[in-house]
Amino acid sequence: MRYIALLATLLISTISFSQKLEYNVSFYGFGDNREFSNSKMAPSQTILGERTSFEIGTTLEENHQFRVGLNHLFEFGSDIDFNQPKLTAYYHFSDKKKEFYFGAFPRMDVMDFPLAILTDTLHYYRPNIEGFLGKYTWEQGYQGGFVDWTGRQSEEVREAFLAGTFGKINMNQFFFENYFVMYHLANDASADPDVHIQDNAAFAFYLGTDLKKLIPLQKAYIKVGTLGSIFRERSVTDGYIKAWSFVGGLYGESKNFAFKTSWHAGDGHRITFGDRFYDADSYVRTDIFWKFIKAGNIQGKFNLSFHLVDGSELDQSQQLSLIYRFGN
Repeated sequence: MRYIALLATLLISTISFSQKLEYNVSFYGFGDNREFSNSKMAPSQTILGERTSFEIGTTLEENHQFRVGLNHLFEFGSDIDFNQPKLTAYYHFSDKKKEFYFGAFPRMDVMDFPLAILTDTLHYYRPNIEGFLGKYTWEQGYQGGFVDWTGRQSEEVREAFLAGTFGKINMNQFFFENYFVMYHLANDASADPDVHIQDNAAFAFYLGTDLKKLIPLQKAYIKVGTLGSIFRERSVTDGYIKAWSFVGGLYGESKNFAFKTSWHAGDGHRITFGDRFYDADSYVRTDIFWKFIKAGNIQGKFNLSFHLVDGSELDQSQQLSLIYRFGN
């Protein structure tokens, strides 16, 4: 009931100052089946559920948006209150070159990081960035940064935040991508001697080229680069644990199908919010996508993935997603 009361208050407040009431509703249904033989590195599990969200708000002077709402994850087979609804409330500014978010705003479609740094399960269990994000765009590319505040220190909660930058520069048929994240997990207020501060950072740089002129596809590219990470647990590790590896990717997309191959070879990494397969010294992932629904506001996609770990263990997973959005 307190969530209903909160939403009603937000609704009344928004309507009271709105010049024009706007709304957005989205349904994100997903099925994620992971059949992994190396369960210590990446656990075998099936994630099946849906996330429903809605926002209301207004736009002032074309560039300034205000939004409030709720989103809720329902995992099939659980009780409806197993996962608590998440508040969405943010300010958004945008013009031809600049974009800025402040508040609790949806992560999906705002930024896209390599899975080695930010894994895809964040869309299931932490759909909002709670903090701020800025992005500057020019003719040759863009550069952005964000801060995601994940915990304020209390007797039970450890202070924590995730911050990072991302960008892309286009140079004729070539492009350069850069990604960086830093995660800091401090102590709680209890001063437990068995709890230690953790510091973690990761970066990736890619140099790539567009292949559309060579391959008759709607989108195609190849890129290579490097992935680095450092991890420290104070009073536990002997300084920073450093890792470095070679990474690359190949992508092709047609009207209804796409494929993507990513590889990593070198040191195994320890990246807090990254895909656990990158803990291995060698990892190759190949995805085959089928866009079985693409009509108006509805998008349906099936993804078959193959995971080759250390050149010997071949695992596979399947992902199904259905996204429906409508609003004004």
